Amino acid sequence: MASLTASLTPLGGFTFENCKRNGFLEDKANEAGCHLPAARKTGTTICGVVFKDGVVLGADTRATEDMVVADKNCSKIHYISPNIYCCGAGTAADTEMTTQIISSNLELHALSTGRLPRVATANRMFKQMLFRYQGYIGAALVLGGVDCKGPHLYSIYPYGSTDKLPYVTMGSGSLAAISVFEDRFKPGMSEEEAKVLVRDAIAAGIFNDLGSGSNIDLCVITNEKVDYIRPHDEANKKGSRSGDYKYKRGTTAVLTKLVTPLNLDLMEESVQTMDTS
Repeated sequence: MASLTASLTPLGGFTFENCKRNGFLEDKANEAGCHLPAARKTGTTICGVVFKDGVVLGADTRATEDMVVADKNCSKIHYISPNIYCCGAGTAADTEMTTQIISSNLELHALSTGRLPRVATANRMFKQMLFRYQGYIGAALVLGGVDCKGPHLYSIYPYGSTDKLPYVTMGSGSLAAISVFEDRFKPGMSEEEAKVLVRDAIAAGIFNDLGSGSNIDLCVITNEKVDYIRPHDEANKKGSRSGDYKYKRGTTAVLTKLVTPLNLDLMEESVQTMDTS
């Protein structure tokens, strides 16, 4: 029977087998007195690219709380060390605290060694910390910097796995952003070309993902300087209302009207000033 099923040609259209399975498991969990955790929707677009002389990091500035925009100008590019910065996606509190902890530990490491930390060292610290918590820290990071070995760019996932690539994207708008990189990235770009590319990648995430929006922040890291541009561009500019939304009295018909008189006693009220002498 199994071989017969495997040899059948799959039919076109949608299949809802997983939905039936999930419903069955949820019913069994409710019967046992357990409740499945609700999924939390978060939104962000962060990315980075390696160019000829360094690294350009980019991020949007929208912070969401489920379906509510909690902050329109959130800073998602975090300081790690003088030559290393990090973009954070996921739970805002987790990304803030994780980057602050690693930044503090990396500062102690730099003081003990007497030199600027390497980007690989920061990457190692991040991945070891996140792996220890097995995904319960919801921090997806894009780490970039320049050290004695040149420019480096890492993507760090909440479970501790990492990738080292010439360009990376993360967050709910990462699919839109990566399409821009796949189309236009080329090795050995100039700084201006890299900034335009990262700007357009973040803009693609902003316009194609509901969880991403507002402004575009950039951070350019080279051997000579760090240029944190906030904001670099305002992608979603608020326009003016074209219509008048104030309606005259009587526009909407009143079907029923009920007035209930309240028998209240009028109390005299007087204002006294406090003697502060």
